[in-house]
Amino acid sequence: MRPADLALLRTPGVPAVSPDGRIAVVAVERPDPGTDGYRAQLWAVPTDGSAPARPLTSGARDSAPAFSPDGRWLAHLSAAPGEPAQLHLLPTAGGAPRRLTDLPLGAGVPVWSPDSRRLAFAARVPGPGAGTPRLLTRLPLRPDDGPPRRLFVVDLPGDPDDDAVPLPAPRAVTDGTGDDVDVAWSPDGGTLAFVSARHARAGRDLVRDVYLVPAAGGEPRRVTRGRGECRLPAFGPDGRSLYVTARPDLGPAGLELGAGGPTLCRVPVAGGVLEPLLPDARADEAPATVLAGGAALLGVARRGAVELLRVPLDGGPAETLVEGPFTVRGVAAAGGVVVATVAHDRSAGELVALTPGRRRLLTGFGRALGATGRLHRATGLEAPAGARVTVPGGPGPHPVLLVLPGGGWCLREDVQVLVSAGYAVVQGDPDDVPAATALLDAALDGRPLDTGRVGVLAAGEAAGAALRWLAGPGRVAAAVVERPPSGSLPDDLDALRAPLLVVAAEDDRDCPPGEGPRLFAALQRRGVPSELLLLPGDRPGDRAARLEHLLRWWDRWLPADQGAERACAPASTGTGPEGGRAP
Repeated sequence: MRPADLALLRTPGVPAVSPDGRIAVVAVERPDPGTDGYRAQLWAVPTDGSAPARPLTSGARDSAPAFSPDGRWLAHLSAAPGEPAQLHLLPTAGGAPRRLTDLPLGAGVPVWSPDSRRLAFAARVPGPGAGTPRLLTRLPLRPDDGPPRRLFVVDLPGDPDDDAVPLPAPRAVTDGTGDDVDVAWSPDGGTLAFVSARHARAGRDLVRDVYLVPAAGGEPRRVTRGRGECRLPAFGPDGRSLYVTARPDLGPAGLELGAGGPTLCRVPVAGGVLEPLLPDARADEAPATVLAGGAALLGVARRGAVELLRVPLDGGPAETLVEGPFTVRGVAAAGGVVVATVAHDRSAGELVALTPGRRRLLTGFGRALGATGRLHRATGLEAPAGARVTVPGGPGPHPVLLVLPGGGWCLREDVQVLVSAGYAVVQGDPDDVPAATALLDAALDGRPLDTGRVGVLAAGEAAGAALRWLAGPGRVAAAVVERPPSGSLPDDLDALRAPLLVVAAEDDRDCPPGEGPRLFAALQRRGVPSELLLLPGDRPGDRAARLEHLLRWWDRWLPADQGAERACAPASTGTGPEGGRAP
């Protein structure tokens, strides 16, 4: 893959399935070189594979499709260039979408009521004094992205098809006391469940509870009574239980994330303690907890992959629907059909339909990129769990780049570009120098790798660990550290000697650029060969520039073979038009 190939990247989101199970709709994002931005359209495809996917909308940024329970409407978000996303309604029988909201800061993901007559969503609303100086008396743990979100409900007009019929204004259901998100309807349509932080220590800990509020508005009632971090509640079929993705216990101070991640839990609607139902951490991107056919459908993290599980609500054993070297990014179900967005190391995602005894690949969004012949297949390593290696063509031995964290089994543009440039890339999550050495030795087994010529590319929390490794004995020739978080600089910077490229994003709220420049300044004072790359954002041009700078850096400090791969000879892409196989 080359940096210019980013223009061919197509990334599908979480699908929606029509109530009869016949049609799946998904938003597909693509880079737009003309504007150095992104576009996203809704695409529709029959779940029986009888026809290829086709574009359904032509908006600048369309997302979050949701079918009404009666199948007559498709709600979705659409954003014009430079404007926030607003809620739109598209008749499934044909016709133009109709805009339902005009909120100053946009609307959130739409959720249908059981009677198909109302939509609920969360949205930010500017408060009094918006745009004026604000005084903070405490430092919130979560990034401050604006005013708290509130829940809204909008009623459909009597005849939504008639543009002459005025649209009802959305009505606020909550008062903005907390940041209210992740709304879900009760089976009878009378109650909304949502997640918020309204307790005394809100903003000082990570606790988030599930609340209930009448759909007509009223005083919210707290359901969860622990020290958990909750999200994505969904009512069970009988309306007596809620299924929640949560970290059940964050400790006495509400700050202990602990090992693992959030998992599927259950709590009585009447209130109580979260009951974990799985040992696995949930890792998909679905904006809701999907319940269908008496079971929950969710992606869980296992051995570096994200597998799709079906978890019976009656306590029966979980069934794995998609397993292996894939990343399940989202799932939807209706009419006896399960549709999942599944990524792998040569595609950012494809839709796969699952019916009893059969799996069907529905889309070819990765076809154009795969047709370049410049995508490479990774090979899983026996140990450690989730580790893998991607080797370029040619006899080698190839210099090795250790990429941390390893990430899931999905297409990574930096990995593909570096392999095409002649580097063998090892992905994993070692926690110390001996573990990193063992990982490299495992990758070397039977492969033409030069493990005496090693570089490290580390991002986020792994950047701090990489700096500590560089300060100790090892065989690292050079390194790249991206978005180092606050407090990640090792105490003994004098021991750093390997050339280091520091990458920081100027608009990253979670990892502001201050730590990157501080690290760069410290390296410069100590005479360590170093550079600082400040990226303005995450536009396609910024992403391409990052890849070009990575190639330049490694070509300087760890040059690879200048043979066939640098000449961009076709690489093996596996089988099938999308460069892979259906999971």
